[in-house]
Amino acid sequence: MDEVTQATFDTVMAFMGAMGGGDMEAMSALMADDMVWHNEGDSSLPWIGETVGKEAIFEFLGVFSSNLQTTRWENTDAFASGDTVAVFGIMNGVTTHSGQEIGDFTFALRAKVRDGQVVLWHWFEDSFAVSQAYHGRA
Repeated sequence: MDEVTQATFDTVMAFMGAMGGGDMEAMSALMADDMVWHNEGDSSLPWIGETVGKEAIFEFLGVFSSNLQTTRWENTDAFASGDTVAVFGIMNGVTTHSGQEIGDFTFALRAKVRDGQVVLWHWFEDSFAVSQAYHGRA
């Protein structure tokens, strides 16, 4: 990897690690003030949609974590080019709304970095499986 690509990759992996470890201070340092967090999926889920700005993203993360307890997160592939990183993997969790386990599902992430900070976190997941569990239909 060239130097820019490596720095981009390292920033996204550090952000992901801070998030997984609950280190909000490290997350904040790695977030651009105008960061965009966008989750694709079933809009009946309270964490789907677009959130802009650090403060709003931290509020969103509170909503997300109160609705989904992640029990598995495994990155299977990750690639970087310039200011962009793509990560693919497998997750599982329990939705607190229904108490149901989702079952293993795939995710994809497209993240962008500017000046050493994450500016875009565009998340894609198997929203059908997640929605089914959330609404108690799994």
